[in-house]
Amino acid sequence: MSHHDPDMDLLNSLSPELSQRLKELMDQALLGFIRPNSTSQFAQHAPELARFCDTIAHSDSKDDIQFLRSFREFVPTTDYEPYRPYIAKFFATHCNESDVKNLLAPGLPYFIGISSMTSGKSVKTFPIYMLAPHMFHHPLYPSMPHSEGNALSPSSLGLWQVLKMYCEDGQSSRMLSVCSATAGYQRMKMNWDVGHDMDRLGLWLPGQTVPHAISLVKSYRTFFILSALFALADRRVTIIRFLFASVFVNFLQYIEDEWTLLIDCIEKGVIPAMDNMDHVREPLEKHFTPNPLRAAELREIGPPVVQGWAVRVWPDLTKFVGVTGSPAQAASIPKVTHILGPSIAMQASCYGSTECHIAIPYFNGNPNTDFKVIPVDGVTEYLDVHSNEPSERVLSAWELVTGGHYEPVLTTRNGLWRYRIGDVVTVKGFAPDDGLPVINYLHRRDGSLGLEYGSACTESELANAIVSASKRWIGQIIDFTIVDDDRDKPITYGYLVEIGGEIGKDAKMAPQQTFDDLLKNSSFALDFLQGRARSPTVRLVERGTFREYRRQKCDKANISIAQVKIPIVLSDATFKEWLLQRVIMEL
Repeated sequence: MSHHDPDMDLLNSLSPELSQRLKELMDQALLGFIRPNSTSQFAQHAPELARFCDTIAHSDSKDDIQFLRSFREFVPTTDYEPYRPYIAKFFATHCNESDVKNLLAPGLPYFIGISSMTSGKSVKTFPIYMLAPHMFHHPLYPSMPHSEGNALSPSSLGLWQVLKMYCEDGQSSRMLSVCSATAGYQRMKMNWDVGHDMDRLGLWLPGQTVPHAISLVKSYRTFFILSALFALADRRVTIIRFLFASVFVNFLQYIEDEWTLLIDCIEKGVIPAMDNMDHVREPLEKHFTPNPLRAAELREIGPPVVQGWAVRVWPDLTKFVGVTGSPAQAASIPKVTHILGPSIAMQASCYGSTECHIAIPYFNGNPNTDFKVIPVDGVTEYLDVHSNEPSERVLSAWELVTGGHYEPVLTTRNGLWRYRIGDVVTVKGFAPDDGLPVINYLHRRDGSLGLEYGSACTESELANAIVSASKRWIGQIIDFTIVDDDRDKPITYGYLVEIGGEIGKDAKMAPQQTFDDLLKNSSFALDFLQGRARSPTVRLVERGTFREYRRQKCDKANISIAQVKIPIVLSDATFKEWLLQRVIMEL
């Protein structure tokens, strides 16, 4: 075989020696989390952990083997509910430090992380404790001043709220910020406390294209236009980093819409007037000088339309980092690859969530979709999604089977115990050096639009069907979501799609191809044959709809700009109504 097959080096199964080494690694990591966290308020009082605590209280506490056996035997899987009343203590009207000390893990948290609210359900918050300083540079926790040259990495340090914890003396208090995990870890690494945010407005970190003040702008549109202004003015960008590929597409839309304004501002050295930016105008003006040469160069290149546009604007660009491999990002990939051009390497950021950083990109495979699960922020165990056992048995890394579909279960540094995150991943193989599993993210476990006939097309199937139909018939898809289309019986999948550029002349063929793709799911096909399902519908919405959805969601919920995802299946009735008003044509 002449070409190198990057998947060749993954092992299909573990040798007994490698299995043993993996078990030792996992056991040590697990002990490192559960020993200290077993003394927390949660572990001592939550009914879910009563049998575990009881067992370890009646055995030799120094016996690691017994400790691990008790964990595996007596700790059940958990969801958010058992933690909710404990975490609520931080939000009490008068929060005493003594009430929340050692709550889920030893000491007090550095910040409270908010989970991204894709599903429209109520927000979940998680205390995040201080990292050991040597972990700050671990690739699992992307750090702020990147060592990789000049980064275009717009990130929001906006706070959802600031809580007060009263110290034992009853007089003094300390602040606790509630924010996205990205913002919280960034603050932790830089030791940026909330109280001095305004003193840092003039800061411009080396290696960052965007000055620090922009990260404190709350308005979605203002944040992106100011980021775009500084990014376009800086020719030396070497790496582009966005949490999600779809947010980079939003960023490009703003550049396209405001192209003339942005170039004029670069030429004259002017910061444009926009909403919610009075506090940052002065520090930004200090950083921004007229640059007629750069403006002329950009006018020559034109807005982000042509293939490889990014390399013409930033000739030193080598890499794009962001989530591209999940179904929710599938719609953005054609636009991103078109703008970056073939010479730019793309890779995912890490795989994980507010609750836990789970895995890092696996560079011997496809760094957009392959992740190596490492036990650094937590230990991952697994539930077999296709198992027929009545009670789901929790599997360890060395018990996994290549090709199997699993839901990750997390026991974390921050005090979660066998916590179910509701994702489904598949095991691609095992890394040959240490036996750690390499996985691909598939979809959310509950991510099907049950509709009234209970058909279960997964998020991946729903996303792939519209992305391939758009590619072939409609045009360049920017974003989409699915609502239940109840205009006829039975209810069906109602795709709402935004495209960039021209609508294909045979776009009317798209619903049929989408339907054909969904029929590959045997339960959907059966429902159709039995009259409980009908062909999906496809409606196009006006340009900028999903960007406006993100802006509204961000401004309304006061959450981090980087965290707003478009759900594949939208259940929020208010937003459904709002989106339907923006439909411009039905295919």
